[in-house]
Amino acid sequence: MTSLIPAWIDGTLTPVEKLEAHVRGLRHKAVSVFVMRGDQVLIQQRALGKYHTPGLWANTCCTHPAWNEDPDDCAMRRLAEELGITGLPLTHRDRIEYRADVGDGLIEHEVVEVYVGEAPASLSMTPNPAEVMATRWMPLQDLMDEVEASPQRFTPWLRIYLADHATTIFGDALAQ
Repeated sequence: MTSLIPAWIDGTLTPVEKLEAHVRGLRHKAVSVFVMRGDQVLIQQRALGKYHTPGLWANTCCTHPAWNEDPDDCAMRRLAEELGITGLPLTHRDRIEYRADVGDGLIEHEVVEVYVGEAPASLSMTPNPAEVMATRWMPLQDLMDEVEASPQRFTPWLRIYLADHATTIFGDALAQ
C-alpha cells in the first residue's frame, strides 16, 4: 500500500510517497502527540519492524497526515492506531519545524503540529505490536535527564522536542 503524505516540492504542497519524502529529505507535514498524566509523560518504544529508528523511545505517538487529512483528525487516528487510545481530548500546542538524520540515509524534515492530552488515571491502552514494542510513564524531568544521559536510546525528534521546545509543549508540567 502506498502512503501519500503532504510534502513541499519547489514550494508547492504535493502528495508524495512517505518513503520517498524521507529518502529525498523533503519538507513534509507531520503530527506528534504527547499524553500527560500530571507531570508524567507517556512514551513508547518503536517496534523493531519500523523502517527507521526501530527500538528507540519516542513521544506518545507521531505520524504523517494522509493527503488532505486534517491534523486534528490525524492525531486522534494515530493515537487509536498505535496505542488503542480513543476519546482523549487533545490540545494543539504549536507548529514546530525540524530536520534530522534518522539513519540509513533517511531524513525527517518535518513541519509538525504538536498536541498534548491529559490522561485520566483510568486511561485504557492497547498498544499495536506492529507499531509499539513497549510503553512507559515517566516524570518529565526524569525523561529529560535520561535523554541527556543516553541520547542514543531516543528518537532524534524526541531529543529535539525536549532540547528546543519543552516549554512550548509542556508549559506548567515543567514546573511540577
